[in-house]
Amino acid sequence: MDLLEHADEFVGRKMSNMSTSDRVEASREAKKLILSINEIYKETKDSNLMDVMKRVTEKKKKIEKRLNGVPLV
Repeated sequence: MDLLEHADEFVGRKMSNMSTSDRVEASREAKKLILSINEIYKETKDSNLMDVMKRVTEKKKKIEKRLNGVPLV
């Protein structure tokens, strides 16, 4: 599946030296990947797809954490 290969490539990317616009673009790409994989998961209920979605979501959370900053409280 091309979608799974793209997701694996996304998870393997380095986050160092990313500009803010690169982080925004990566966050949007992650969201698009998650939604696409979720549509397939709804039909097949394949646990492998769920694992891929979890890995992409972890990476997305790290990117958004860096974008939004750490809460003060």
